[in-house]
Amino acid sequence: MKIAIIGTRGIPNHYGGFEQFAEYLALGLVAKNHQVWVYNSHLHPFKENNWKGVNLIHCKDLEHKIGTPGQFIYDFNCIIDSRKRNFDIILQLGYTSSSVWGWLLPKKSVVITNMDGLEWKRTKFSKKVQRFLKYAEKLAVKKSNHLVADSIGIQQHIKERFNKEASYIAYGADVFNSPNPKILESYNIHELKYYILIARMEPENNIETILDGFIKSNVESPFLVIGEAENKFGSYLKEKFKNNKNIQFLGGIFDMEVLNNLRHYAKLYFHGHSVGGTNPSLLEAMASNALIVAHNNIFNESILGEDAMYFTNSEDIANIFSKQETRNRAKFIDNNIQKIKTLYSWGKIIDDYEKLFIKLA
Repeated sequence: MKIAIIGTRGIPNHYGGFEQFAEYLALGLVAKNHQVWVYNSHLHPFKENNWKGVNLIHCKDLEHKIGTPGQFIYDFNCIIDSRKRNFDIILQLGYTSSSVWGWLLPKKSVVITNMDGLEWKRTKFSKKVQRFLKYAEKLAVKKSNHLVADSIGIQQHIKERFNKEASYIAYGADVFNSPNPKILESYNIHELKYYILIARMEPENNIETILDGFIKSNVESPFLVIGEAENKFGSYLKEKFKNNKNIQFLGGIFDMEVLNNLRHYAKLYFHGHSVGGTNPSLLEAMASNALIVAHNNIFNESILGEDAMYFTNSEDIANIFSKQETRNRAKFIDNNIQKIKTLYSWGKIIDDYEKLFIKLA
């Protein structure tokens, strides 16, 4: 089959979750003898037209010049190019800035859209932008031949709001098997003597709630906050917690070996995401042998089940710190590793997508 992946900044991954997903899926499909094209921003540092057997199409991207409107122009350029390629399948990752051009997608290709999370619920957006995103979600549903949800919660939302069936195919992760405690030396921390969260600095990721609970607990251990904080909310958090010497804002870290080790050796890993689908960082924490404390919502609970501790407010966080529950540590970690191997391995995710593509094509 001729398969195109559209809607990311491109591969190899230099950006985030969707790009990492596109990388794994594209390589997996090439290994299964499919022809795969991935659309790349012309700003992507990798300039070749082929990467490990994956064809790359570089399209003009003006985001660096005009900001967010540039994303709409980039998506337009990718979709216009796709009209002359005669793809069997077009997998569209997300809909935020592409759905307005959905009517231009080639009619002869099967268009499958991964619906991502509930973007219109993100409080970082103004009410006007939230209304647009809700409309964009509706357009994506209308202009796609088939929908994919990467979490049970998103699948249920699509059924309830649009009365449409979406195939549930989760995100993937690889089990981390090579811990290296020497990496901790760079951060002046020790095994099981610190806490960690990894997230974008956005209100719906409950970072403030987690840190408020940490302060209430009076625990005297380092708490590492990883994520780019050069935005309004990140600046607010750094200012609010600047007088607590234990809370360390480390900024963005993109070296997977470093991240895996920091997760692996943490006493507790906090996951506060509340509006997304299957969040990549949650699966990566599970795969890294982390003991997880997660925000109590359907997205997290459908993945972790009973193998985590949950919170809804800062008092819950403080109670978790005061109890320092370790009884179930080995059980929770072992169960989550087993889930990665059986439900969320990249091999299974790639197989599931290939089966869907064959069925629809």
